Amino acid sequence: MFTFGFKKKETIKTAVEVPKHIAIIMDGNGRWAKKRMQPRIMGHKAGMDALQKVTKTASALGVKVLTVYAFSTENWSRPEKEVAFIMNLPVEFYDKYVPDLHANNVKIQMIGDHSRLPEATKAALYKAEQKTKNNTGLILNFALNYGGRAEVTSAVKAIAQDVLDGKLNPGDIDEKLIGDHLYTNSLPASFRDPDLVIRTSGELRLSNFLPWQTAYSELYFTDVAWPDFDGEALQLAIKEYNRRHRRFGGV
Repeated sequence: MFTFGFKKKETIKTAVEVPKHIAIIMDGNGRWAKKRMQPRIMGHKAGMDALQKVTKTASALGVKVLTVYAFSTENWSRPEKEVAFIMNLPVEFYDKYVPDLHANNVKIQMIGDHSRLPEATKAALYKAEQKTKNNTGLILNFALNYGGRAEVTSAVKAIAQDVLDGKLNPGDIDEKLIGDHLYTNSLPASFRDPDLVIRTSGELRLSNFLPWQTAYSELYFTDVAWPDFDGEALQLAIKEYNRRHRRFGGV
């Protein structure tokens, strides 16, 4: 039996193997709100509350990296008011949740193409990164304006440019080199690939999320909408993960 502590009153005991990197597709905010006869934006607000709870549980369990799919490159097609609300969430997240997460040694990072993000959004995310950059606990990794194919395309372009500039030979290109050019190169090398991918709200697809990094990830799908996903639901997912036998192509 192993004990992982967050706060003394929140200590969690577990005898299961805890994934070092968990990635979550936080789906179902809009449907959660619609079911309650509320505007879709209220689902996103409730989803932010869920994220804080899940992050604290993950930290208490000993998870090293929690990557969350916050906004995809395809999400810009949503209604303008909804997108504007989502883009303001990092500002609210910084004011409401970052102080608590910082006090509990959580380090906040981001992956994705941030060139298109509003200045206030980028500023809030930058402040969160700077405030928590020296923390040594769980890394809360936001995938914001992230698209897996765009990520791989960007890596290929960068490598091709290095070949043109004479910095690389085509024979130097291998999986490690490609991985070093992906957005996740900011994570510790041993934790870049998720052990477990969780998708909430019943959809059974990855939706352009970490296609390279999830090649051998275990996938867990649940009908629970993201705003209702909590620490207990996370532990159920980890228990299911422990029932799997990860062979990585072997027997």
